Amino acid sequence: MSDAGPLPSRSAPPRGDGAQRLGGQPSDAGPLPSRSAPPRGDGAQRLGGHLSESGTLPARPIQLRGSALARGALRLAGWQVVFDGLPARQGVLIVYPHTSNWDFVVGVLCKWAIGIPLAFWGKDSLFDVPLFGRWLRWIGGVPVDRHNPKGAVSSMVNRLAAARENDAFLWLALSPEGTRSYRDSWRSGFYQVALQAEVPLALAFFDYAERRVGVDSFIRLTGDAESDMATIGGRLGQHRGCKPHLAAPVRLPAHLKSK
Repeated sequence: MSDAGPLPSRSAPPRGDGAQRLGGQPSDAGPLPSRSAPPRGDGAQRLGGHLSESGTLPARPIQLRGSALARGALRLAGWQVVFDGLPARQGVLIVYPHTSNWDFVVGVLCKWAIGIPLAFWGKDSLFDVPLFGRWLRWIGGVPVDRHNPKGAVSSMVNRLAAARENDAFLWLALSPEGTRSYRDSWRSGFYQVALQAEVPLALAFFDYAERRVGVDSFIRLTGDAESDMATIGGRLGQHRGCKPHLAAPVRLPAHLKSK
């Protein structure tokens, strides 16, 4: 997945003890290109229902149907997927750490295994590449002009608001590091979109040490950036990427934290 089609599926995965293992064992900006929207839940609220004391959104009324083929491919590669539904039909998903090109391969397979149609931002130049650009759009890619990131944020906030009004499914997936190379902070686009659109924030991860990929939890941003980032870091900071030395610290740039 980047900063910036679902396959045939079988029955909806069983709910476990807060997570799901592949194979069914319980364990710990343009329209979406998906061919079918996931089933509606029980009228999920704007922010996914009631908050727990930790600020997480525990209710997961939106259950999805994923691809058995993608689940099998990940299982053969030794990966375990952690996922137990969504709190709402609109939201922002961030994935951390992003340190290798392999993250994209594992991430796309995980998306198909879960059955979640995602939009994601990508450099606009990538979409000009013949065939590859068309494929990126097919799996949910949205071209973004990196010289005008504020325009991308505003556009996505408006799209999420429209999706909520129409009860349409729209989740934006981002890598807040924005690059596989080391940087000393995260980019703030994910925070601005989730906060302004008033949608849940999903905390997803790659963990190459334990061969696990999926969603850790869902939270509601408070607008206190320092407190919110501390919560995010507490959830995601322990996961090890393919190249741990390239993982960015879980923090926003200093000039944004002070606002």
